[in-house]
Amino acid sequence: MTTKRVQKTRIQNWLLNHSIFSVRGLPEIVASSGISVRLWRVYAQMWLVCLLFPVIFLLQTPLTLVRLFIALAGLTIFVITYTWFMWPHPLTNKVRLRFGFRTSLALLAGLTVLVLYLSLAYGSAFLWLFIGVSGVVGIVLPAYSAFVSVVALTLLTLAIGVGLSGGIARTDWLHIIPLVLLVRGLGIDMIGVARLSDALRELHAAREELARQAVTEERLRLARDLHDLLGRTLSLITLKSELAGRLIEKEPGRAAQEIREIERVARQALREVREAVAGYRQPTLHIELDGARQMLEAAGIACTVDYTAGALPPAIDAALAWTVREGVTNVNRHSRARQCIIRVRSEKGKAWAEVVNDGYQEEKRDLPGARIGSGLSGLTERVTAHGGHIEAGPLFFDGHRSFRLWVELAMQDDEVAEREQQR
Repeated sequence: MTTKRVQKTRIQNWLLNHSIFSVRGLPEIVASSGISVRLWRVYAQMWLVCLLFPVIFLLQTPLTLVRLFIALAGLTIFVITYTWFMWPHPLTNKVRLRFGFRTSLALLAGLTVLVLYLSLAYGSAFLWLFIGVSGVVGIVLPAYSAFVSVVALTLLTLAIGVGLSGGIARTDWLHIIPLVLLVRGLGIDMIGVARLSDALRELHAAREELARQAVTEERLRLARDLHDLLGRTLSLITLKSELAGRLIEKEPGRAAQEIREIERVARQALREVREAVAGYRQPTLHIELDGARQMLEAAGIACTVDYTAGALPPAIDAALAWTVREGVTNVNRHSRARQCIIRVRSEKGKAWAEVVNDGYQEEKRDLPGARIGSGLSGLTERVTAHGGHIEAGPLFFDGHRSFRLWVELAMQDDEVAEREQQR
């Protein structure tokens, strides 16, 4: 199934289930159509002017009491049925039809038969009622079926009018032609109104779906940023707190220094969280490399940093900074490493970063049920958004089985030019 078909199906399901059809949601969508409920009712009921010709016929023609009663009952049923269909605004009419579409079709068929009977029994004056039938058809039926039905009603009106007149030569064309045009015209107009209503409903559904997706994406961004921000920072605070606890009796001066460092890191974390919530924060490589060195040294892991990339465009710099942060956080949390090497380089229009540690734990990472954590998933989303490539897995390094996180990003022409200007 194509993307467009999936989106259309999702919107149709939304139309059936969402509260846009509730009383609270109706005013907005009705107002967007430019036709108020009151204006629509005035317009729809105005077409009951077609009753004028049958009423004049009944006033001018002497009929038996039974025939007069049947004619008046038929006109009353016509008015009630027409009003039942046309009274609701087209944007809300679909709700009722969804729960009784077969009933609506049965009433529409009965209305057509009623007008056909009155026309054959009382004369061509009652053919004007087909105008109302055509309008109801345009509102109730789907577009294609409505168009075919309107054409059929137009031809039926023409055929009965000619037949009741006694042939083509005796037909009063000044009476029949306007009637036929009105039957066709109102039906086509109502088809247009119905399609416009469907388009407005889909438009509102699409807007709601886009708003929902925007909220979802913002939630994912915030969750990803908070994970990346707090993971390393809280680990660093934990390590420094443990170190300060061990030093508080033996080396009070150094313990006080570690506590001040904990305060500084905590304040920095608070500021970064606030910036992440506001959506403005972007890390920098130099800050992340410095923080990585502090974290690894506090954990007793030897850290080697090899940075030869020079000045990088902000977007590339931020993406590689997230790579360093995620890689170092995983080294501290999930490995028993003694050494960690961080490399950041750039050449031939590409920039890459890798974090390698010698603490690969085969028994944990190679389990059948093992899966990528949320941190690597978030990093993969960031790298993919920049058109980059990411690898995370074991490799042999200096004779030891190690674990490597590697990210490569291609710089665009404008980014390369910006980098040359920075140099």
